[in-house]
Amino acid sequence: MAASTPQTIPHHIAIVMDGNGRWATRRFLPRVAGHKQGVESLRRCVKACVDRGVRVLTVFAFSSENWNRPPEEVSGLMDLMVGALAREVPKLGRDGVQLRFVGERGGLSPKMVKGLVDAENATAMNDRLVLNVCFNYGGRWDIAQAAAKLAERGEPLTELNLDRAMALAHVPDPDLFIRTGGEQRLSNFLLWQSAYAELFFSDKLWPEFDEAALDEGISAFQNRERRFGKTSAQVSTSARPRQTA
Repeated sequence: MAASTPQTIPHHIAIVMDGNGRWATRRFLPRVAGHKQGVESLRRCVKACVDRGVRVLTVFAFSSENWNRPPEEVSGLMDLMVGALAREVPKLGRDGVQLRFVGERGGLSPKMVKGLVDAENATAMNDRLVLNVCFNYGGRWDIAQAAAKLAERGEPLTELNLDRAMALAHVPDPDLFIRTGGEQRLSNFLLWQSAYAELFFSDKLWPEFDEAALDEGISAFQNRERRFGKTSAQVSTSARPRQTA
């Protein structure tokens, strides 16, 4: 895809789901309540992406830095993940959503790892939408693990080899990178893969992020010129229909 047009739907959308804690705090609720509401927002977003023809959705559910949060919040997030898997996997299967969990599994409990693997296996044949849930993930970790993998294999450290060894090598790079919550930073998410992604920052907290907010991000994407190192003139020329005799 050389340049966006008003009809272009991004193939791959990545989202930093930020603002759950602030949403809860403003309502004098525990932070975990915000994360529970965030699951509802994710359910809504997945359906909206399927309806709009997005083929890949990647979300930042739990970063490798989130272990530094209060123990009760981390414990609540783990319980929430286990409960969400039990509830959501059957529905995702019916909706044609393939679930993939991306991140370091070494620090997770055996029960949690089994739940992730079972969910992936149960949805492996679905092909309407690939939902990548980045859990215990960090962009720097991803680059480091890819380099370590190549070193172990004795393969040269080239850009192409690194790309193939990344944790999201099973999907194309994101076209649109959305961050909710009003902050404007990447927060160590998909550092390698987002090299040419269009960035969109929403002031809405993640539990408030709805179909209209998603459409706002897609509309912004559609009005960007994606040059991939080329000039505007080159992009315009390549996008212009060829004249036939």
